[in-house]
Amino acid sequence: MISVNQQAAAIVADMAKQAERLGISVTRLNCGTQVIDIGLEAPGGLQAGLQTARAGLGGMGQVDLLPLNFDDFWLPGVGVAIDRPEIGCMASQYAGWGIRKPGFFAIGSGPARAKARIEPLFQSLDYTDDAGLAVLILEGQTLPTETMAEYLARKCRLEPSALTLVMAPAACLAGSVQLSAHAVATGMHKMFMLGFDVRKVLHGYGTCPIAPVAPDEDLASARANDCLLYGARVHYTVRADDAGLAAMIERIPSSASPEHGTTCYELFKRAGSVYDVDPMLFCPAEVTINNLATGKTFRAGRPSPRVLRESLFGS
Repeated sequence: MISVNQQAAAIVADMAKQAERLGISVTRLNCGTQVIDIGLEAPGGLQAGLQTARAGLGGMGQVDLLPLNFDDFWLPGVGVAIDRPEIGCMASQYAGWGIRKPGFFAIGSGPARAKARIEPLFQSLDYTDDAGLAVLILEGQTLPTETMAEYLARKCRLEPSALTLVMAPAACLAGSVQLSAHAVATGMHKMFMLGFDVRKVLHGYGTCPIAPVAPDEDLASARANDCLLYGARVHYTVRADDAGLAAMIERIPSSASPEHGTTCYELFKRAGSVYDVDPMLFCPAEVTINNLATGKTFRAGRPSPRVLRESLFGS
């Protein structure tokens, strides 16, 4: 079987060999867990972000840089291409593991999720990774302690020495790159929330601008989300029922939420937490679905350069 953790482990091993070139740091805790910092204390950069994004997909997809135009301005962006996205996106990359312990908070993404399988999503996926190692990407502001590494390893049913943790805060260039690479996964998760069987998604492609770096983690995270909600476009190839797709398509893009049109930083301040914002908002701006069963294509939503400009450059 395909092992997203084994494939990701090969990617991070290559990253470790090129640590100086990538601007990352590689250390081992006393318990044996490898910690790779791509931007918390290390400088990181574009290439570190791309490699982390590929590891997050469990080696199942390609991630490349490309320019994206929005009315009178442009931004660097990423293009993500993936086959078998129910494995690479849903079982691996999606940022669905909220990790909260005293003195530590991070959002976990990447293939270690397929080992822990603590999210309800996994009850709907026909995938299990039996690898004897795991790679977890952490979006957070605190380096993991040995106690935290041991806790995460237990959740993955592994020894701590078999675990690699990649620290990827939003407030760094590499972290911003890897967050933008979540566009295809985020759209698929919205489809899952709407009751669609994501195993019917055969291929995915998406583009998303990369948010300019902000030193404040909350602002950086909000900008990254705005790039997704107001600038990302995704295209899915599925084999499904036309009637179901027609009924769902207008409900998928971020514009389906009543909170659409306001920057995420403003929404976070109003709500007090990202978890108190309408969860149906978090989806790419534009969604296209091509149904192989009939040849029909469905499309809804569009980017919003106005909100992007306000979020990234100020009004």
